[in-house]
Amino acid sequence: MIAFEPPAPVAVPPSDPEIRQRLRLQSIGWALAAGISAGLLSLPWGLEAAVRSGGCGLFYGLLAFHLQRVDPDDGHLQAGLVGAVCGLRSLGMPLPLDNWQVDGLASLLLELLQAWLPLIGGALLLHGTLRFLPASRP
Repeated sequence: MIAFEPPAPVAVPPSDPEIRQRLRLQSIGWALAAGISAGLLSLPWGLEAAVRSGGCGLFYGLLAFHLQRVDPDDGHLQAGLVGAVCGLRSLGMPLPLDNWQVDGLASLLLELLQAWLPLIGGALLLHGTLRFLPASRP
């Protein structure tokens, strides 16, 4: 007979209203920092790209904050989160199916890089800033 191990204990949310309020504000701060930095990094490619990247950056910031609270030492999970948000950003891009020649694939690759680089840069800026400001960590 196989013995199953009990599941790992789940982090208990803090019950003190002051702590919960501080965590909410930090979560909003992380989201704004990631969203604004991703939006500003993609602004040279136009306002539409900046708005899309900013929205994805907000989403990334919220998820990264809560992931940091759950498992702060898992860098692979953080990198996977950046990849997932980049993938979500790619879903909103038009896919030119009529030109599968070298120039069409090159332009698709350039569009993907223009979409992903601001998000990756925003994530790096967020985590780099948090290394210098340890009080803002959850």
